[in-house]
Amino acid sequence: MAHDPGAPRTSARGKARKRALDILFEAELRGNDPLSTLSERTADADPPVRVYTTELVQGVVAHADEIDRRIVDSLREGWTLTRMPRVDRNLARIAVYESVYGGLPAQVAVSEAVGLAGELSTDESPAFLNGVLTRITGT
Repeated sequence: MAHDPGAPRTSARGKARKRALDILFEAELRGNDPLSTLSERTADADPPVRVYTTELVQGVVAHADEIDRRIVDSLREGWTLTRMPRVDRNLARIAVYESVYGGLPAQVAVSEAVGLAGELSTDESPAFLNGVLTRITGT
C-alpha cells in the first residue's frame, strides 16, 4: 500500500511510544500490573511489541514513585494525579521517563507527548499536558 504523502508519518519510536501508552492505559484501566500486561501483549503480539515499547513500560514502572511525585509537584492547585485524564496521566509518565531517565531531550519528550494527547485525548489535553511537562522539565 502506498503512503499518502499528505498523511503524517509516525516514526518507529512514535509507534513504540503509542503502544507503551496502550499497555499502561490498559493495565491501569483493568487494575493490573503493567509488567504483566506487557508480558501478555508481548506473547500475543501481532505486530510484535517493539524493544522501545518494552523499555518505556519497564522504565515507567521502575521509576513510578519518582515520576508520579514529579507530576504531582507540577500540578496546579485543585488538580490531583487521579483527576488527570488516564491518557494524559500515562503520557506524562512516559514523557517524564524519557526525559529524566531515558536520555531523550526534554523538548522532544514534551513534543511527542503533546502530539499524542492531540490525537488521543481531550481538546484541552495538549495545552494542559504541555504546561505540566514544561514545569517538570523546565523547557
